[in-house]
Amino acid sequence: MKKIFIFIISLFILIMPLKINGEEKVEIAKNSKSAILMEPSTKTILYEKNSHEKSAPASMTKIMTLLLTYEALDSGRLSLDDEVLISAKAASMGGTQIFVQEGNSVKVYDLLKGIGIASANDATVAMAEKVGGTVDNFVLMMNKKAKELGCNDTNFKNPHGLDEEGHYSSAYDMALIASELVNKHKEVLDITSTYEEYIDVNGQNHWLVNTNKLVRFYKGMDGLKTGYTDMAKYCLTGTMEKNGMRLISVAMGADTKDNRNEDTINMMEYGFSIFGIKNILKSDKPLGQIYISNGNPRNIDYYVEEDVNVLGDINTKEIKYEIKKEFYNVKAPLKKGDVVGKLYLEYNNKTYEYNLIIKKDLKKSSYIRMIYNNFKDIISGKVNVI
Repeated sequence: MKKIFIFIISLFILIMPLKINGEEKVEIAKNSKSAILMEPSTKTILYEKNSHEKSAPASMTKIMTLLLTYEALDSGRLSLDDEVLISAKAASMGGTQIFVQEGNSVKVYDLLKGIGIASANDATVAMAEKVGGTVDNFVLMMNKKAKELGCNDTNFKNPHGLDEEGHYSSAYDMALIASELVNKHKEVLDITSTYEEYIDVNGQNHWLVNTNKLVRFYKGMDGLKTGYTDMAKYCLTGTMEKNGMRLISVAMGADTKDNRNEDTINMMEYGFSIFGIKNILKSDKPLGQIYISNGNPRNIDYYVEEDVNVLGDINTKEIKYEIKKEFYNVKAPLKKGDVVGKLYLEYNNKTYEYNLIIKKDLKKSSYIRMIYNNFKDIISGKVNVI
């Protein structure tokens, strides 16, 4: 790991601006065939190199497996304490394993650790079968989710990333998937930041060591996923937070682990040294109340679904932006998390879109109550506005 520290010391030299055809170019991910650095809350690209080139993603594929698993947990279809019955298919997986045995049961939480820390293929297949019913159905779910996220360079054939014809992604798409995971399911970082851990497998303690050595040797790195196959070479999707800003890097196709790590560190150092983030709106603060004519009550707080942030030069003192809101003609009953409108942020000649939601259930008013409310409004001359 001495090389990692040498990389940090030599970083200034590595990212010195170079003049090519009169334009400034920055040499950052020089060892990777493709790479990207992205700020996940705004999806802003800070650096890219062949970022839409399709190639084998190896075990970075498991980021999508983790995402679908956490969505199942959030929806209540799955619990961390649920026991997963190990199939013959899961137990027979090659490559990196936690050595589950057919017919035994392993808790979801332990399987997640096996995936997120040790990159275990057997744990991945077991989780895919639990969430999707079958591996084939889970792969359909993976590709559907990829399309929803705007991943146009991706086609999954399996949940683990072992080389298979037609299984590919790109640095850009992996960054999109990773952004969705860390934006919506930050608890995954508790797992991916763990360097070593013991889990219960087949009634015995099994020692896990993180395949991403940077979580131990590069301060601040708390995920996400390494990868290596003969086709993919060395890959790494990394993430870390510093000074209130999180970044995601993807390096694909490096020839050695050290070169993969070097490119990851260089991208992170570059991003945090130049860019900064400013929060405009917090998702836990109500923005106002929306009037629901048939609701009980008729006025309810609304929130932006996720924090609204803008990204700029770290030395920028004043950030200019504009916010617009649009509300739907929604009717009760409504459930916690239902979308009631959109918020539009205009910044740097781009428009960013966010959902406006409610954070508690809203019951429908009785017919008699609605008549009474309307009569009361007429008498008082009250006009309801958002």
